[in-house]
Amino acid sequence: MNGAADPVSPADARSRFVRLTLGAIGVVYGDIGTSPLYAVRECFSVHSGIMPTPDNVLGLLSLVFWSLIIVISIKYITFVLRADHRGEGGVLALMTLVAPRGSRTTALGRWVVPTGLFAAALLYGDGMITPAISVLSAVEGLSVATPVFEPFLVPIAVVILIGIFVVQRFGTAAVGAVFGPIVVLWFTTLFALGLYRVLDAPQVLQALSPWPAIRFMIENRFAGFVALGAVFLSVTGGEALYADMGHFGKRPIRVAWFILVLPGLMMNYLGQGALLLTNPEAARNPFFLMAPSWALYPLVLMATMATVIASQAVISGAFSLTRQALQLGYCPRLEVRHSSAHEIGQVYVPHVNWALLVSTIGLVIGFRTSSNLAGAYGVAVSLTMVLTTVLIFVCARERWGWSLWKAGSLTAAFLVVDLAFLGSNLLKVGHGGWFPLMVAAVIYLLMITWRDGRTMLAEKLKKEDLPFDLFIRDVEKKKMPRVPGAAVFMSSAPMGIPRTLGHNVKHNKVLHERVTLMTVVTEEVPRVAPEDRIHAEQLQHGFTRMIVHYGFMEQPDVPAALAQAAERGIEYKPLETTFFLGRETIVLGPSTGMAEWRKRLYSFMARNAEEATKHYNIPINRVVELGIQIAL
Repeated sequence: MNGAADPVSPADARSRFVRLTLGAIGVVYGDIGTSPLYAVRECFSVHSGIMPTPDNVLGLLSLVFWSLIIVISIKYITFVLRADHRGEGGVLALMTLVAPRGSRTTALGRWVVPTGLFAAALLYGDGMITPAISVLSAVEGLSVATPVFEPFLVPIAVVILIGIFVVQRFGTAAVGAVFGPIVVLWFTTLFALGLYRVLDAPQVLQALSPWPAIRFMIENRFAGFVALGAVFLSVTGGEALYADMGHFGKRPIRVAWFILVLPGLMMNYLGQGALLLTNPEAARNPFFLMAPSWALYPLVLMATMATVIASQAVISGAFSLTRQALQLGYCPRLEVRHSSAHEIGQVYVPHVNWALLVSTIGLVIGFRTSSNLAGAYGVAVSLTMVLTTVLIFVCARERWGWSLWKAGSLTAAFLVVDLAFLGSNLLKVGHGGWFPLMVAAVIYLLMITWRDGRTMLAEKLKKEDLPFDLFIRDVEKKKMPRVPGAAVFMSSAPMGIPRTLGHNVKHNKVLHERVTLMTVVTEEVPRVAPEDRIHAEQLQHGFTRMIVHYGFMEQPDVPAALAQAAERGIEYKPLETTFFLGRETIVLGPSTGMAEWRKRLYSFMARNAEEATKHYNIPINRVVELGIQIAL
């Protein structure tokens, strides 16, 4: 999907806008929409030490309300969504927007790129914890109905999670059609439940003022600071607004937030607070206890469906993030399957899917309750939000042309809130918060090792590439025989002669009648226009140099590129074309650009990367691979 408007009739435009808004509700807001299941409960858990007195209830609800206003409504909806990279969002898109490839060696690029990469790595930890805590929170509603279910909560959660991850390989195109209506029903239910309780204790509306929050922080001091970690749970999922911008567009996301999502969330939080004002003992699970007894089982079922959708959105986000990292050169080639022929961005990455499954089930079995998992949740998201704020400052200065005073004052205001939440969440590192930080550190190490290894490899190959003029002179001198057909030699560098061609000439001592030297380049833009896809140059003696450009949201397709080139007059006959690829074997050498253990890690990743034939969609029956040993 794309949020850009097409030149269509007003009626069609309105219909498309409604579909996009409905889709945004189902995908973008699935995660934050499940926060009422556990956010208020954690504010009054035994870990927080805060008792559900009237002043504390009003104070914490006020903090929740103003967190939603400041973090989501103002920061993300108003400002962060402005930082679109040709319509795309997400932390990697923001990183490439503020620090293009040409600026990576500058002082700015040297700290912006690590910041963006670590923020991206943090999202994988979030992708593991969100399904676990969401599904556990939903099934725990069964124990509110009857204690009989207590021993079975973890097995039920595990079965649901296995089902979520197993169906990923079938794609979300069919299921996605019902996501929007279900989540609309969910937010409507949140609003109705909240209103049902608010009518019993309308004094809870005092929480909409900032004064109860200020009074709460003054009176509780350090305990109030600790409670911010639980308050932060109400805004987790906000980062999805930016990541999914390219799928739906800014306006549908904004309209959905203010028309349905914010009212539904806030009314439900107020309803839970109203229940606590009249029955403080309900703090053990205020979300499910505020429902009438007859509605409890249907509410558990609906909550489970909502958490499945929230999990789906986070998992799909991890797939999309992996594809972006792969295309930008921060991840080895992995199998990426497009789960829909019509919807942009719907991809399935098997390796990531099964890694998330194992990690999520391990979290459920290890932590056993959503309250225990709440200690691990929030650290990754709060740190991601801090890093996003820092990158937005750079964007405001470098891209929007804001003055230092204007950009700095806005950034400082956001950082006061972001750092307060981060500081409170860091207190939970010893209670599970270490897990997402460990995951992020490992993934960040893998990304920079792959990037550095590819850079060293490219520099070494560049030094050994034979200049085209010298190669042609040698071919003419030796009167190299030409055989019928065409050969495509894949090369990482858009100059010189690739080693695969040199090896082929050296060992087979022949050349094809038509030789194409092809380089696939991933640009730091989401998508490349069709007219800019191919740049071809006819060289002498039947040689053609072709550079094929793709965006980091696109999947390379070499045969399709050659077919497009044929439309421009460059001869291409699939059944007469042979593709030559190099299979690189990395051996440890004396170079000092990388520690030996990182070289071994890079070599391991290179050996286990997906085959280039699959990645570039090259027919395997038309491929010749030439082994090349390279010492790093």
